[in-house]
Amino acid sequence: MPQNTLLLGGSSQGYIQLDARMANRHGLISGATGTGKTVTLQVLAESFSSIGVPVFVTDIKGDLSGLSQQGKAHPKIDERVNKIGINNYQQRARPTVLWDVFEKQGLPLRVTVSDMGPLLLSNLLELNDTQTGILYACFDLADEEGLLLLDLKDLNAMLGWMADNAKELKSDYGNISANSVAAIKRKLLVLEEQGADHFMGEPALNLADIMITDFSGLGLINILDATRLSSQSPRVYAAFLLWFLSELYENLPEVGDADKPRFVCFFDEAHLLFDQSSKALVQKIEQIVRLIRSKGVGIFFITQSPLDIPQDILGQLGCRIQHALRAFTPKDKKAVNTVAETFRPNPALDIKQEIGMLATGEALVSTLQADGSPSIVEKTLIRPPESQIGPVQSAVREDLIKRSPLYSRYAEDLDRESAFELLKKRTEQKEQQLQMEQQQKELEKQRLAAEKASQSSRSRGRPRQSFAEAMIKSTMRSVGSSLGRRIARGILGSILGK
Repeated sequence: MPQNTLLLGGSSQGYIQLDARMANRHGLISGATGTGKTVTLQVLAESFSSIGVPVFVTDIKGDLSGLSQQGKAHPKIDERVNKIGINNYQQRARPTVLWDVFEKQGLPLRVTVSDMGPLLLSNLLELNDTQTGILYACFDLADEEGLLLLDLKDLNAMLGWMADNAKELKSDYGNISANSVAAIKRKLLVLEEQGADHFMGEPALNLADIMITDFSGLGLINILDATRLSSQSPRVYAAFLLWFLSELYENLPEVGDADKPRFVCFFDEAHLLFDQSSKALVQKIEQIVRLIRSKGVGIFFITQSPLDIPQDILGQLGCRIQHALRAFTPKDKKAVNTVAETFRPNPALDIKQEIGMLATGEALVSTLQADGSPSIVEKTLIRPPESQIGPVQSAVREDLIKRSPLYSRYAEDLDRESAFELLKKRTEQKEQQLQMEQQQKELEKQRLAAEKASQSSRSRGRPRQSFAEAMIKSTMRSVGSSLGRRIARGILGSILGK
């Protein structure tokens, strides 16, 4: 088998392979529940790892942690290996790092509020146009003031500060309605209840940490356990995927077409990316998918029906792996017709009929040839993975997490001095200033009264310090001493917070 060619399975015509040079043209794995999509995803992930390509995959069912362990012999595996005619099949593990937003099934995966940006956040919060405008103003003001928005408490503090200073900000940012700010803060509270407070913070994910190979040259497979995230917080899950795509696109340099991709992503439950997303956001996703291939990144969407993917994006997916579809409803029948129309016809196959008759582990496969044209669709028996099928035990998972080379970098939360702390300090200083000004006014009144009273009773020689003057000096010393203590406590608090 040629180097950098991935074996997907076998058909009546021989091996079905994916040319790694075409992997940055993206792909689609679709099919009904229980037809073998997860195993196909696992085969592709370990195949890319074998040729030194790092991988990121979202695990919706919790089954993919088995990539970290060597597979076990089984009669059905042996039967499939022999049927396909694989000569060099070897069961082995892949280097794996486990991630989990909720910090239970893997290393905590976080991004900062600033990194997320106002567009994704407004979509995540389902804000109207007025509220979205305020959120954009919030980010712009934070940038101007040099205030870091790292977590949700920073964003809440910044919104509250804007509401308190709405009059001063009106000339630059327009009317900042207290009701609109309150509505945003309520939605942030709902988002926090859904688990976003775990997701937004530091240390934020660094792409350089996951796009690596191990000492033997195998690509690192990063697995995000999204079982809880996708069911409890589907909008947060979608927001993360969008952020991840955006980060890859904006930070990676252009490489053009290479012998193999630099990085490959597998996004399960891909329909969550597009459900309830605004038209403007879907257009941006389409733009990223179209242009990110020049950065050497391949994206594979995994979903039940191809109709879950917008047509403009579906047309950009070069590798198609279609497992069985059940045509019980008009929508299902439409999906079958769509699939049949998008494949390059094979005279020996009735695609519409085959889609409903495929067994578990079988798929209709079409890949891109060397000239960029799609291959004729073939009925394919997907090869068995070399790693363990199914999840690892809890003790094994815990050991994997703690032995990860990234454990020391991401395991502990980091709370730097950011917008929340700085705005709190500004408020305290403003209150102290107002208090001092009020005290000075009172002292000035007392001094004038004391002078007026002493004019009638002056004595010879050096005048003694009056009671009022003594009180003024004592009060000023007390104010200065109190202010010093408050500042000291603020500085110590920020150090401890770090």
